[in-house]
Amino acid sequence: MRARLLLLLVAGCVVLADQLSKLVIEIFLPLYRSWTPLPHLLPTFRFSHVSNTGSAFGLFAHNSAVFAWVATLVSLAIVIYNFHLSGRQYWLRLALGLQLGGAVGNLVDRLRLGHVTDFIDFGPWVFNLADVAIILGAIVLAGVMWQESKQHVPAPFEEMGKETS
Repeated sequence: MRARLLLLLVAGCVVLADQLSKLVIEIFLPLYRSWTPLPHLLPTFRFSHVSNTGSAFGLFAHNSAVFAWVATLVSLAIVIYNFHLSGRQYWLRLALGLQLGGAVGNLVDRLRLGHVTDFIDFGPWVFNLADVAIILGAIVLAGVMWQESKQHVPAPFEEMGKETS
């Protein structure tokens, strides 16, 4: 039971950090304005308050309602899957918790504002902490899958040695 709570704890932390960071941006940085705390990093990095009706990094704009439904379905699937996982599988639960937190963080924006608040501006890409969590979750998930695939695939020479004996 404790292992199952990891996913919810990680997701809750992501949602909290995401929503607090967006609230700070919404209060202190007007929409479509930028702030450069480190001028020597321009044009590579700055904070820009933008409205995003698409997916991560502004892709597929003007589909906020579609992405709200997708986030809801993905979130429900992750929670249900978490309670069906056997064993501790901490890394898998961490990956899914990051993805769940990111999906819920952006879903809260879509329901509250009709769009997602993005503010981390790296040149052509503007995103938020929820997007970062989703990407990190995907990277951790890929690592988990890679590790599992290595455990289930016999080495080529092991198989050859069995045939000649």
